[in-house]
Amino acid sequence: MEYYAIQVRTRAEDKFIKLFQSRIESNRSGNTTRLLFPRRRLAIRRGGKTTQELVAVFPGYLFIESESGIDPVLFWALRHTDGFFRFLLSNTNIKALEGKDLRMVMHFISCGPIAEKSRVTFGDDDRIIVAEGPLKGLEGCIVKVDKRKGRAKVKLDLYDDSFTIDLAFEVMQRP
Repeated sequence: MEYYAIQVRTRAEDKFIKLFQSRIESNRSGNTTRLLFPRRRLAIRRGGKTTQELVAVFPGYLFIESESGIDPVLFWALRHTDGFFRFLLSNTNIKALEGKDLRMVMHFISCGPIAEKSRVTFGDDDRIIVAEGPLKGLEGCIVKVDKRKGRAKVKLDLYDDSFTIDLAFEVMQRP
């Protein structure tokens, strides 16, 4: 399987997926192609009320899982779906994800469609120790920890872009 990244309108990723699927089903058969949209669950507090919301891990980006690359039919279907901006690296230089970019995307895809809370403890020196969950393996990327909100700010790199996201955690009691 090869994985590609596309940039779409931010906060309209679900709409893009629905439009694309209706377009592609009528135009082709054979090559199995999936659009992947990794999300994370966060507790958001507004107006004194806390709600659980699903937020994109990579806002504005979708990932294509394809057996045989980007063929002309798939290229056309993606380009002509409302909300499409560009392929990464560019529309003329489409490359499959590789190296650290592929590892980063696969890390979140392996967590399932929704990255739930990680389970952590804190060491004697107040350092975070991740037992399980999406934060596992990203300990070196953690920039800031907010124990009160139960969030860790993680710095992620995708291609030459660097950005931070919050991932939720819950503290396990020490035995």
